[in-house]
Amino acid sequence: MTDMWTGEKIRLRGVEPGDWEGFRDLARNTLDARGAGLVEPPRSDGSFRSWTAERAGRPPGGESFRLVVETLGDRMFAGAVTVGESDRRAGRFRTGIEIGRRHRRRGYAAEATVLLLTYMFAEQRYNKCEVEVHAFNDASLALYRALGFAEEGRLRQHEFFAGAHHDVVLLGITAAEHWAAHRRPSVR
Repeated sequence: MTDMWTGEKIRLRGVEPGDWEGFRDLARNTLDARGAGLVEPPRSDGSFRSWTAERAGRPPGGESFRLVVETLGDRMFAGAVTVGESDRRAGRFRTGIEIGRRHRRRGYAAEATVLLLTYMFAEQRYNKCEVEVHAFNDASLALYRALGFAEEGRLRQHEFFAGAHHDVVLLGITAAEHWAAHRRPSVR
């Protein structure tokens, strides 16, 4: 493989101004937005255009960033993956992923997460990745467990939405655990 950002089904790429419709569509589904903990009042198309344009103008990388998950076959916006809450001293970071409903159950989230972990562990020298998943989000829990993430704890009644408090499950994977299941990138 010559492009570490491309898998068999998707590629990760920077945010482009034209991605505003994809981000708008992710935000419009209340159940999905609630799963990410971000139910907000409706926003205008202009708001999504300016938000996306601002992100498209940011320099790549850094301590936190967002990449678009794009399908290889038709180059469609399928979702986004983020890195945040990085701690270089401790060697850990957090990630999250959103895949649009019509692109789910195709392996895009798993492939995007593996590509991201490979970059963060092989190129950025991080040692651990952590995720927080709502306890009712069976699909995300299954995804991360299948990728080798281990449950590290539970924050009881940690988030409030839909009229109730909800638990959050903490999961993590180390670089060694990732490399046990995935090949390191080649220097040749």
